[in-house]
Amino acid sequence: MFELVFLGTSASAPSADRNLTSTLLIHEGTRFMLDCAEGTQRQILRSGVGFKDLRRIFLTHGHLDHILGIGGLASTLGQWDVQSISKLEIYGGRWALDRVRDLMKVVMRGKEVEIEIAFIEIKPGVLVREKNLTVSAFNVLHRGTGNFGFVFEEQAKRPFLVERAQALGVPIGPERKRLVAGESITLADGRVIQPDEVLGELVPGTKFVHVGDLARINEVIEPARDADGLVMEATYLAADREIARKHGHITAAEAAQCAREANVKQLFLTHISRRYNGSIVAAEANAIFPNTIVCNDLDRYTVKREK
Repeated sequence: MFELVFLGTSASAPSADRNLTSTLLIHEGTRFMLDCAEGTQRQILRSGVGFKDLRRIFLTHGHLDHILGIGGLASTLGQWDVQSISKLEIYGGRWALDRVRDLMKVVMRGKEVEIEIAFIEIKPGVLVREKNLTVSAFNVLHRGTGNFGFVFEEQAKRPFLVERAQALGVPIGPERKRLVAGESITLADGRVIQPDEVLGELVPGTKFVHVGDLARINEVIEPARDADGLVMEATYLAADREIARKHGHITAAEAAQCAREANVKQLFLTHISRRYNGSIVAAEANAIFPNTIVCNDLDRYTVKREK
């Protein structure tokens, strides 16, 4: 299960109602920031989620409306005693990281800010592998180089069949834990119980996909296949498709088409241009893919796999 906190949902420049783009993803207490625009740290405070365990930032690309907040955030983390955060990991393409390094030269000048910054250049493939989570990157097309989308996917599991275990006489306790871990056990009467006797069929974990700016949907469809949640941009409407192409963006209709073709469960639209009202964007997308939400700043949603 993932929790999404949309810290900023505007495209290119802030509006009175929307801050520039940034999303916080929380999984089992671990936090991942997806892009970090100007004003993000104030949005964190407004959201109430706080700075605890905020150690990783994933950058979809290096445009300024996606990275300028990193300087202020690093300054705050480095000057405050924020839950003992002493290191910030920034994942991005080479061009994005080069721009952030230049930004950090100003922030880290002198001894005002004391925080270790790790710059981790990403390429398509697995970036993070933890006990119950894999984070992968894939290329998308936008302006410039090093543009990425991210897939967050929980490990598939076999459910423990409680009624079957009870029928076999497996006691509650460490024996059941060992069976879940794939080990056989021996009961007090000498019977050996194998994991397959009490475990059901493999069930996929929750899958969440996040994409930043992009010029077409082709590269997203397969990585997003059967995802429980997909975040995409909706910078323009179909009526302004030519303008979208000129600036390397897609329309709300194209985002909805992508979600439909990929068999996504829920589509979240963000990166909304100041020229549109959110309800107009929602109307265009919902006509193609009804399970669409146009997000507002500080909206919070849960993404989980339905049984």
